[in-house]
Amino acid sequence: MTLAEALDALERAGVSAGLDGAAARDEGERLSAAVAESLSGAPSSWLEGVGSPDASYGAFFEAASSARRWRTSPTDLLAQIAGTPAATAYSAALADVISAACELGVADIGVIARASATAAVQRSVAPGAPPAVASTQPAPPVAAPATTGPPERTLADLLAELDALVGLAAVKEQIRQQTQLLRIERLRTEAGLTTPTLTRHLVFLGNPGTGKTTVARLVAGIYRALGLLTKGHMVEVDRSELVAGYLGQTAVKTSEVVATAIGGVLFIDEAYGLAEDEYGAEAVNTLVKDMEDHRDDLVVIVAGYPGPMATFLATNPGLESRFSTTVEFADYTDAELREIFERSARKADFEPTPETLSRFEEIASVQVRDEGFGNGRYVRNVLDLAITRHAWRLRDVEQPTVDQLRLLLPEDLVAGSDGTDASPTDGTAPAEEPAHIEEHA
Repeated sequence: MTLAEALDALERAGVSAGLDGAAARDEGERLSAAVAESLSGAPSSWLEGVGSPDASYGAFFEAASSARRWRTSPTDLLAQIAGTPAATAYSAALADVISAACELGVADIGVIARASATAAVQRSVAPGAPPAVASTQPAPPVAAPATTGPPERTLADLLAELDALVGLAAVKEQIRQQTQLLRIERLRTEAGLTTPTLTRHLVFLGNPGTGKTTVARLVAGIYRALGLLTKGHMVEVDRSELVAGYLGQTAVKTSEVVATAIGGVLFIDEAYGLAEDEYGAEAVNTLVKDMEDHRDDLVVIVAGYPGPMATFLATNPGLESRFSTTVEFADYTDAELREIFERSARKADFEPTPETLSRFEEIASVQVRDEGFGNGRYVRNVLDLAITRHAWRLRDVEQPTVDQLRLLLPEDLVAGSDGTDASPTDGTAPAEEPAHIEEHA
């Protein structure tokens, strides 16, 4: 079901429930934006789905900001009819909207797990529905105002989360050094001392799946905790979300995206895509100007492969001077990939056996580590396929036990992220395995 179809169905369910149809549709649009907020490429897909393809990306980010609270609590209209028979159909329609939102971009296992939890929250208010266990944190009041950014966290909490990431020893050290440097700069400024002008913008170099996006989100929070940013949110984009189809419009489009990131971090993935033509050059020129105009409340992080990134920074004199700090993300070791696999599986409420973990490390050790190797993304792909094979393995078990539902066995593993197995089949896998299962957490 597409987002447009899901919104149509939600509007009909709202009318049947005695609600204002337009208000129900607006609620669905905002909730879908909040669910898809972290998906690369989602803004344009969302605008198309809600019937406003020519609107600015700011509409998407504003909608997402206004509905973040609904990821852990019922929507406002649903709360009005909670416990009534009408709530069953309306909450089911909201769940369909959430599912459609996951299709607006490439959703990894974490996004799908969070979306499943959000759907469970909405369904939990229907008569006879079991209570949802979507989060260990207390849900905010239904009538709470929309927030302008993520909940404020202490610097100590954010640095502890950084330290808890698998591997990335050099990255952690550099981020801590940058944090200390900026902290002292702020204290010197407050004391009335002369301070050097330090650039806050960063270059993240590394192959896909090495944690660049995760660390960028932490940097946004760290800068906010230091008092350098007012919101501490992160807006993730690539070339397609900055460049328009003709000259002149690109500058407007880029400035609109930058405006949504003010107070936080603008994360540009594969930024060297902007060095390809005159359209990208227009985006770069606009970006440099906007970085200067908002230098006190905007941080830009550009990310990608080392070689192309050097070429990109050389395309505009203003870029090199503004990106003086480079953080390099190394590929994960076999042992680190194993730990990521174990953590990801347990986060999705699966339990890999020790033999499964050993088998995973063996499979990972023979993968070619070139630019096409996905690191963390490879792990997620293997886990997705393992969950699919796990489900197929239990196809003849009518009432599996909790242990059977949770345990991942060595035979559930697929050697390659493309679905090919390095070992002969043992009969537990289907002849043609489905590429993905809709929900598994």
